[in-house]
Amino acid sequence: MVVLITGGARSGKSTFAEKYAAHLGTAGIYIATSPVFDEELRERVNHHQLRREQSSFAWKTVEEPHLLADVLQSFKSRADVVAKESVILVDCLILWLSNLLLQAEKDNPMEHIMEKLAELLAVLEDYPGTVLLVTNEVGDGIVPEYPLGRLFRDLAGLMNQRVASISDQVFLVTAGIPVELKSRAFRF
Repeated sequence: MVVLITGGARSGKSTFAEKYAAHLGTAGIYIATSPVFDEELRERVNHHQLRREQSSFAWKTVEEPHLLADVLQSFKSRADVVAKESVILVDCLILWLSNLLLQAEKDNPMEHIMEKLAELLAVLEDYPGTVLLVTNEVGDGIVPEYPLGRLFRDLAGLMNQRVASISDQVFLVTAGIPVELKSRAFRF
């Protein structure tokens, strides 16, 4: 099962994702996509780690800022991991996208990112376990002033749409309240 969890900054997405993982499984792998650049970010990471450590749910953390599809594929090919670590939580797709964009900024970032997104979708489409993916809604605000910002916003929207299309459930978290959207989607 693939679950996409989206919402604004500080909306409660990660907390909900961790609680939902504990509801769905017995243990999990937490794939962290954010490299730590400064002390403020280190404090945020520490807060997330402490919250996971204090829960009764057993987490194993894997840090991977770029090769998300490869990491998921490595777990997918190992039935023992899928069985033992029953839930995988990726936090967060937007940071992964940002990492890829900065990595390929000077080359052809659109082509590079669309290729990486296709690889991720291919791994997720028939994943034998449960994968929860946290992301952000970034297009609800102002139009970014700079081309790189506009490209990021556009890629984030495309990524979220494509991941949502293959997800079994899609949650929007606002003010700490999760609402499942996919079951409520209008169908033609």
